Amino acid sequence: MIKNLHVPLPDDLNDELRTEAERSGRPATEIARDAIRQFLRQCRRQALHEEISAYARSVAGTTADLGLALEDSALEVLDSLDET
Repeated sequence: MIKNLHVPLPDDLNDELRTEAERSGRPATEIARDAIRQFLRQCRRQALHEEISAYARSVAGTTADLGLALEDSALEVLDSLDET
């Protein structure tokens, strides 16, 4: 199902959108829909990054933190990549 959304645009933004639509041969609604989709994807990525960062900070130095053996193994892999 498709829903319509009325978004009032300032003249300058509307002009840019129309110019891009003409340049690309794509409907302005498609360009706006893609821009909204990209913005929301970026918002989700940022929120996930913040959640992961908060979790990492909360477990840093605890038993839930990376074990030393795992950390050492990761460093060995990184070192071997530097050698190639």
